[in-house]
Amino acid sequence: MRKQIVAGNWKMNNDLSQTETLITGLKAQNKTTNAEVMIAPAATNLWQAYNSLRDFNIEVIAQNMHFAESGAYTGEISASMLKSVGVETVILGHSERRAYFNETDETLAKKVDAALANNMRVIFCFGEELADRKSGNEETVVENQIKNALFHLSASAFKNIVLAYEPVWAIGTGETASPEQAQDMHAFIRKTLADKYGNDVADSVSILYGGSCKPNNAKEIFSKPDVDGGLIGGAALNADDFFAIVNAF
Repeated sequence: MRKQIVAGNWKMNNDLSQTETLITGLKAQNKTTNAEVMIAPAATNLWQAYNSLRDFNIEVIAQNMHFAESGAYTGEISASMLKSVGVETVILGHSERRAYFNETDETLAKKVDAALANNMRVIFCFGEELADRKSGNEETVVENQIKNALFHLSASAFKNIVLAYEPVWAIGTGETASPEQAQDMHAFIRKTLADKYGNDVADSVSILYGGSCKPNNAKEIFSKPDVDGGLIGGAALNADDFFAIVNAF
């Protein structure tokens, strides 16, 4: 059975004091849930978050990492550095990393390889821009992003891969993705996996939705058969809103 996952991506928000305050709120909300719960604080606060949450059912994950193990990469963080502070899962390929930091499919393939070589789990993000959706190229764009970065992997590697579909056109644009549109794309993604690796692999991989999921739409989105949870942005910065989404399962 596929895992249901709700992961909160805090992006470049919350200093140490704000991180501690939000974690206190998360602890107060944390109860038995059907979903795996994850948060991705800023890199500077990963150890504090991990140390604070080690006795709670909330996993602390990273927003990014470099593909090299060490070396002259000023400002970067390696997989082993993340693991040394308790982090076992990393988000890779987020639309903002692609757009603002020019991350390519080739670079992301190397990052995925590095994470898996260090026995980390990867939440791999992808999705189309508004122009792609309006031109009807959304499936081609998504398929290429998945194939270029992941299809060199063995089938067994996918036990440590979670996919996260981000319709970039539905984030901060005034456009809205319907639950039906989310389901249609998630079903296409699963078929793309099945065509390459077979139904057993495709049916075992969790696919998260990352397009402005909020307390008022999470239940309907999560009810779709191929949607296994959410990668949450803004709503993850409020403990009540975040756990309202978690509890949508």
